[in-house]
Amino acid sequence: MSALKTQIGRTFVRLYTHPGLRRLRRARATLWRRVSGAPAQVHYFHQADDPYSHLCAQVLSRLVGNYEITLVPHLVSPPHESAAPERARLAHWSLRDAATLAKAYGLQAPQSSQGGLPGASAVQATEEALAAALDAGTFVAQAASISAGLWQATAPGLPHALATPERVAACKTQGDALRKRTGHYLGGTFFYAGEWYWGLDRMHFLEERLREESLCRLPTAPLLAPVHEVALAPLQSPGASGATVDYFLSFRSPYTYLALPRVRALAAHYGAQLRLRFVLPMVMRGLPVPVEKRLYIVSDVAREAQRLGMAFGNAVDPVGKPVERGYALLHRAIKDGRGVELASSFLQGVWADGLDAGTDAGLHAIAARAGFDAAWVHAALHATDWQAVAAANREDLLALELWGVPSFRVNDLPGHWGQDRLWVIEQELRATQV
Repeated sequence: MSALKTQIGRTFVRLYTHPGLRRLRRARATLWRRVSGAPAQVHYFHQADDPYSHLCAQVLSRLVGNYEITLVPHLVSPPHESAAPERARLAHWSLRDAATLAKAYGLQAPQSSQGGLPGASAVQATEEALAAALDAGTFVAQAASISAGLWQATAPGLPHALATPERVAACKTQGDALRKRTGHYLGGTFFYAGEWYWGLDRMHFLEERLREESLCRLPTAPLLAPVHEVALAPLQSPGASGATVDYFLSFRSPYTYLALPRVRALAAHYGAQLRLRFVLPMVMRGLPVPVEKRLYIVSDVAREAQRLGMAFGNAVDPVGKPVERGYALLHRAIKDGRGVELASSFLQGVWADGLDAGTDAGLHAIAARAGFDAAWVHAALHATDWQAVAAANREDLLALELWGVPSFRVNDLPGHWGQDRLWVIEQELRATQV
């Protein structure tokens, strides 16, 4: 039964994430729109107290101006705790990370005098103004200024027209239901013809799709939110920088798989030491993951993998014992100076090559291509000291006010979460060259 379940899961992910199926879904949606004469309708889901939504609000008018779309806005509530655990750390991180993005894209950064999210009364007043703008059909034009009233200390006050609390609740109920029904859980998100795009980090995918469908009014204009990626720029004085990059990872995280080749290249290019810091997956720490989050992640990873030229989709989820067995091997490999090779083989194996790390055959195949024989695997699996290391790594991750993977830290600088922030890690590594 276990083998059958594994095969079913592998087949589902491979089909669900196949680029050909994505192209087919897009072509079908485009054909239906053209035949029916329906507008290109982009849904936007705004969460008033979400820093990333504040950034999105600032580009809505330009998005509508640059593309022949009908933008349909919705108000939504914060995600359920099962989809966004560690809410206090999320608030702290989101403010810091949104400030980084705001600087990169030339937008106003969210600010908070309390050092966290705005107070409930201020959020309620903002939602009343946003709901009134929804009803008046002026959301796209007013969202940025209304949001600034919540997030900017010098912003003008809220407009006089405010919806009732009951109307706000009705708007959020409708928005929450549509968001869940169409398969997402966060604010600051866009939904277009069957695909989701989270925040500025994924807006380039939306813009590229709209351009492919000849919906761009200014085809020669640059993207509103171009992707930021590592550059590996030439160095004035190549050599060891003395820097250390801590890479907090999980074998169950496909984003860890996407990030490893690039963080490895960054460390090599800038002469830094790369330290692998493995932690147990959240679901193995008692944190459930809702189905809409799981489905969005695999579809998003597939899209990112294609952009990066990496294989993905022939996957066997290593949750549970396979992760533990993998960490036993990884801990031993790190001691032997070949941790990156083992991690790369494991992640490639379970997320792209269909290897089942829960079986001896799968685990031995993973180890063999990293250069380890059966006797080495046997010895590694009989050691338990990796457990204390995983626990210590988790404590260090939490001390950085982070909780998810992949996360990164250069020397003693603040940490960064997500494979989308490797360009920030590169900036910090370049600074060590000075």
